[in-house]
Amino acid sequence: MDALWILASTGLWDAVLRIATPLIFGTLGALLCERAGVLNLGIEGIMTFGAMIGWLTVFSGGGLWTGLLVAALCGALFGLLHAGLTVPLGLSQHVTGLGITLFASALSYYIFRLVVPLEASPPTIAAFRPIEIPLVAEIPFLGEVLASQTAPTYLALALVAVMGWVLFRTPLGLAIRMTGENPHAAEAQGVNPLILRTACVMAGSALMGVGGAFLTMSAFNSFFPTMVQGRGWICIALVVFASWRPGWALFGAVLFAAFDAYQLRLQSALENAVPYQLFLMAPYLAAIGALALMARKARVPQALMRPYRRGER
Repeated sequence: MDALWILASTGLWDAVLRIATPLIFGTLGALLCERAGVLNLGIEGIMTFGAMIGWLTVFSGGGLWTGLLVAALCGALFGLLHAGLTVPLGLSQHVTGLGITLFASALSYYIFRLVVPLEASPPTIAAFRPIEIPLVAEIPFLGEVLASQTAPTYLALALVAVMGWVLFRTPLGLAIRMTGENPHAAEAQGVNPLILRTACVMAGSALMGVGGAFLTMSAFNSFFPTMVQGRGWICIALVVFASWRPGWALFGAVLFAAFDAYQLRLQSALENAVPYQLFLMAPYLAAIGALALMARKARVPQALMRPYRRGER
């Protein structure tokens, strides 16, 4: 009964949305890159740097929204680096992405230690506070869940709808999807695939940076180098799970977050009846199982990871 009662509690779903928010930002960012034909494995490092630079901006006296903006700009710069190496030069997207992850993660730790010497606990900042939307707060159950969320969570949910509309209802979205499917056909229609791919990688990387900043500016109020904890790699898997569609990306992020939040509460409910390592494994096993089922039906953008060179066929 305790296990069933947990599923019906608003506390669980409060945590689900908080855990899902950085995954939503990261998945949307990776999805945008891949829709344009570029795999961005730099996501783990970009999220780590976004978490650090967002926290550092606020710690240095900047505002919370300024911190998110700085994290987005830094993410876009890493995206520009990734795109510069992979789009016009045609270098390996796998190797470049992993290199950016290592570089951004190491740079995050280096800058953090320049500002904050070794201490027992890292300094904290005043993080985003929950906000209530008057009419939404009156909705039974859902209103209680949303009332404990911060502004970046609402932003993430809104971005799902915006990206879905842009990709599937606008000429820009058609150009992005065409570039990811057949860049030569896109060029024949007057689209410059090199510029569009670069712009999408920069925009997607900016979203990744914001996802990392959420961790230090909303979910927590301090930074430590390992706080991203593989969320970037989960986002890459969620893009495949979602079949490169924003709505399904939201569902996948919430599903993974639900397993993660549920296992934490189930550990307390069952105490020592089951080894805690099994609970920690559960969300990742569920993600692997869901990915295995969905990947068989997923339609991969045909030009994903294929360098585009003008004049070649």
